[in-house]
Amino acid sequence: MKLLKTTIVILSANFANVNAFVSQSALSQTLSRGILASSDAVYATSTLEEEVELETQNVDEIRRRRKLELFGLIGTKGPNQTAETGTDQVLADPVTKEPLTIVVDGPLLGGQSSTGVKVSLSSPSKTYEGRTDTYYNLLRTSVEDGSTNSDESDSSKSSTDDNIQNAMSTVRNLLPGPLQVALARTGLITDTEYIPMRDLFTSPSVSFAYERGWRQGFASAGFPGADEEYNMVKEYFAPLKPKTVVDMSCATGLFTRRLAKGNDYVRVIGCDYSDAMLMEARSRIRSDRQLLGKESKTQLDLIRCDVGEIPMFSSSVDALHAGAAMHCWPDLDSALSEIYRVLKPGSRFFASTFLAPYFRGLQNSDGSIEQQQQAFQYFENIEILRDLLLKAGFEKSKIQIEVLGQACVLIKAEK
Repeated sequence: MKLLKTTIVILSANFANVNAFVSQSALSQTLSRGILASSDAVYATSTLEEEVELETQNVDEIRRRRKLELFGLIGTKGPNQTAETGTDQVLADPVTKEPLTIVVDGPLLGGQSSTGVKVSLSSPSKTYEGRTDTYYNLLRTSVEDGSTNSDESDSSKSSTDDNIQNAMSTVRNLLPGPLQVALARTGLITDTEYIPMRDLFTSPSVSFAYERGWRQGFASAGFPGADEEYNMVKEYFAPLKPKTVVDMSCATGLFTRRLAKGNDYVRVIGCDYSDAMLMEARSRIRSDRQLLGKESKTQLDLIRCDVGEIPMFSSSVDALHAGAAMHCWPDLDSALSEIYRVLKPGSRFFASTFLAPYFRGLQNSDGSIEQQQQAFQYFENIEILRDLLLKAGFEKSKIQIEVLGQACVLIKAEK
């Protein structure tokens, strides 16, 4: 703009000098030329202002795109994200269902981070944490917002108690399930009640073994295998052309990875209660070149949560998958009601689970009847499952249930 003003001053000065030296007869011609020159200057000014405005818009666009790229690193890129605020349009506070604003707490070198960064996910009342190279923990609150100096000591005490509980839970999770049950009965484990249906898969040893033989054993119940199961899921979801797909109780990410590698969806969110499972899932994601290469176009997030309190907005999910999971949910009514809540109208739910005979076979083979009964839900027949879905809100005409082999159940339900 300084250059523009200088140009206008020079043009005005030249016009004045011409008027001083031209004859009276040539004055009209000079004035005409001066008017034309002035018009050219005004036009030039207008053009320059438009260019400056356009350049400002370009800078704003560049900043917007950089913000998109930044939030893309932490799970909010594309249509699921508001660039100006960093507010995720799917994830929400698990209890209040308030929006979550995502803030990066660590440096991003060169716009990328190979080791990941710490992230805070804050609702108006609570703050949760996570890392871009592990998962976002929406199961536990890290900081309660709105605290004042008067309750600072209480907040500090609460934080210390949380740290102690987290440490005890970590140590507890290293123990085999049967030993945890025994210690809980003796009172040696008192931090939280051990519930096998919820906590059996929190053990690192179980997460390590899950894709190293454990999951393959499901074939005896009639499960067709991960690849064929994925094809069934993909085929059922295909007519919807979903953008956001959730893999609930994803374990080690067996299906999360397949859903993401297909590049059929904008975003895939893997959810599980177990931090050990999620860490194993992240490790497998890191080692999968198809998920790390440029050809991967699907945003993949891992979330730690409870299926009974899904941290997502109502009607925010296009499709939801739960593979070999329902028998591990302690509160089926809450879990299925939450699934129904987060699904959009017309969206679909695909699940697989076991009928009771499978678990009775396991009991007969190892004799641990009491523990098996504690560890899994028993579905005596498909009508029990149908009633659970109806209670959650699904319509009878939109529920399909079939049995494969001895005890593999496939559930398809549309909201």
